[in-house]
Amino acid sequence: MSYHILKYKDYEPKMDESSFIADGVRIIGNVEIGRNASIWFNCVIRGDVGSIKIGDETNIQDGTVIHVDRNPGGDTIIGSIVTVGHFCVLHACTIHDKAFIGMGSVIMDHAIVESGAMVAAGSLVTHGKVIKSGEVWAGRPAQFFKKMSDEEIKHITQSAQNYIMLMKEYKAIC
Repeated sequence: MSYHILKYKDYEPKMDESSFIADGVRIIGNVEIGRNASIWFNCVIRGDVGSIKIGDETNIQDGTVIHVDRNPGGDTIIGSIVTVGHFCVLHACTIHDKAFIGMGSVIMDHAIVESGAMVAAGSLVTHGKVIKSGEVWAGRPAQFFKKMSDEEIKHITQSAQNYIMLMKEYKAIC
């Protein structure tokens, strides 16, 4: 596997040894990655002017970019058991535990996605928006779409578990 872990100034990324980092990933600076987390092909996680924390059992899928803002409150915090779909942009935002970010979504500065909330694929969550627990937001800009069903809420945890199994398969062959 060929990925790059880069120190920036006095900051060196910290990753739990159980985590999985796929080929083509770039992780820079003040970044912390939790237990059984997976960072998939060609992601960029750049904690240069702020910090990034990715929780346990969270998966960041292919092509996603995570960055920060140098202003107060500009860190990016991603909780545990979170799924971030392919080709997302997360910038200076907070994603709580057990949230789901659909493919191609953009989450902007100071936005918050609460635990048990879902952002539909292709959505743009604008500056400072709060996606409440149990809600699905969709669109560009994202707006409340509907309350989540019990099945959708279960899917969040199942998605994270599926990626833990997939990560273990990849670790066994790489």
